[in-house]
Amino acid sequence: MDGARSVDEAAGSVRSGREAPGKGEKVADWADGRLGIYALAKSQMRKVFPDHWSFMLGEISLYSFIVLILTGVYLTLFFEPSSVEVVYNGSYEPLNGIMMTRAYESTLDISFDVRGGLLMRQVHHWAALVFVTGMLVHMMRVFFTGAFRKPREINWVFGWSLLMLGIITGLTGYSLPDDLLSGTGVRFAQGAILSIPVVGTYLSFFLFGGEFPGHDIISRLYPVHVLLLPGIMLGLVVAHLTLVFYHKHTQYPGPGRNNRSVIGMPFLPVYMAKAGGFFFLVFGVLTFMGAIAGINPVWAFGPYRPDLVTTGAQPDWYLGFSEGLIRVMPGWEINAWGHTLEPGVFIPFSLFPLILLALGVYPFVEAWITGDKREHHILDRPRNVPVRTGLGAAWLSLYAVLLIGGGNDIVATHLHLSINAITWFVRVSVFVAPVITFMITTRVCLGLQRRDRAKVLHGMETGTIKRLPDGEYIEVHEPLAQEQLFTLTQHEQNPPYEVGPLVDAHGVRRKVRRSERVRARLAKAMFGPDTRIPKPTAEEYREITSGDHH
Repeated sequence: MDGARSVDEAAGSVRSGREAPGKGEKVADWADGRLGIYALAKSQMRKVFPDHWSFMLGEISLYSFIVLILTGVYLTLFFEPSSVEVVYNGSYEPLNGIMMTRAYESTLDISFDVRGGLLMRQVHHWAALVFVTGMLVHMMRVFFTGAFRKPREINWVFGWSLLMLGIITGLTGYSLPDDLLSGTGVRFAQGAILSIPVVGTYLSFFLFGGEFPGHDIISRLYPVHVLLLPGIMLGLVVAHLTLVFYHKHTQYPGPGRNNRSVIGMPFLPVYMAKAGGFFFLVFGVLTFMGAIAGINPVWAFGPYRPDLVTTGAQPDWYLGFSEGLIRVMPGWEINAWGHTLEPGVFIPFSLFPLILLALGVYPFVEAWITGDKREHHILDRPRNVPVRTGLGAAWLSLYAVLLIGGGNDIVATHLHLSINAITWFVRVSVFVAPVITFMITTRVCLGLQRRDRAKVLHGMETGTIKRLPDGEYIEVHEPLAQEQLFTLTQHEQNPPYEVGPLVDAHGVRRKVRRSERVRARLAKAMFGPDTRIPKPTAEEYREITSGDHH
């Protein structure tokens, strides 16, 4: 008995010396036993992310989206999406006694009577602008560097869908306050809907609940803006980030970087710490902008009335593209068999989604042209793919030109120019500017390729002049480091897709489909010999660097 007691006492002393598990550890053990969190965290939390400033563009969009949700929830508590007309008797005395909708009255109440309401409204609006801007710039970074290639085509579609939904969400939110400026925008949209042949009138009556402005449009836009579109976008964001985690992160070319390894920092704790700090920085900048930079002062425009229009009515920049298309289009009208067709409105109204659709399907078009089935985790330098870079620059130039067209009245008044001259300038530039931009961009890319070739073969200019024994003066060049040489020469220059011989080995003419001929022509135009400067070969490098030319 004494021996058993001593054993129990020893075991008790051991148990008493071991610390009891804390509450956090118990919760972690409980969750791990049911969800397998430990194994997931062990494999993913140390995932390596490359470090480059351009990767922050996507983070800016993500953090702006979070700010949009937070501020939007706050505004939802006080906004009333009703078209019921009331007489205003609130804090903003210049509008006292004016008839307006309850939606506009609640917007004024948020701006003047709700604590922090005006700040939240302005932060929300600035976050929306930064969100769409960040998405577009992020997509352009992905486009110019070829980060959309396999296996990331689906993620590109997710990003493109987020851009489109962001534009539509901005339009619906822009229209909710029912002030004169937003009402003018709604009237613009209604005119575009009416231009749709056959069904335009029915669609307008359905959306507005009768003749414009109707009584249902605000109450219908509200759930779309605060629930439907944000819910879809939140799901796309989660899917987008999940695929970013699942695939290896793309990285810029450099020593030690290839399709099998990633050089960077671990997700925890380094990347998460930087990401957390960057989130609060973005939040702080947006709050600062909302505090000092006024935007959308609805009280200055007054309530919407169908018989009035604001001077200089401009949408947010991301919708200026569509308005520019319609403003500069000739006012064509066709009357036939008792019906009126408005191609002057319908054609540009249709072009807007088609131009954006061209951006969305490009990765699949390029994959079809190249026939490349490999995975790509190393980014292209834009100069090494001049045709793709030229197409992207041309697309942006078209966007910029039409943005000028969408604000032609503002440009005319501020620069003291004729609005007719600006309109005709935009009409011509729509066709000329993208072509010129493409040509200049491709030439610049080829020039940069030549400079890279010269750097590899001859090194960097030092500015030191040396006189040779025969009296010749030369500039001394400094050889590049091996890291620089690798970066400048790592890109591939594969031959473009070709149809092949039209006659087989037996003298029988092969049948070549028209799609294959088109594919071969596009491949030669986009990736053929005229689109690249040959990389220096090892023999050329050894031949030049073996003497005393440096």
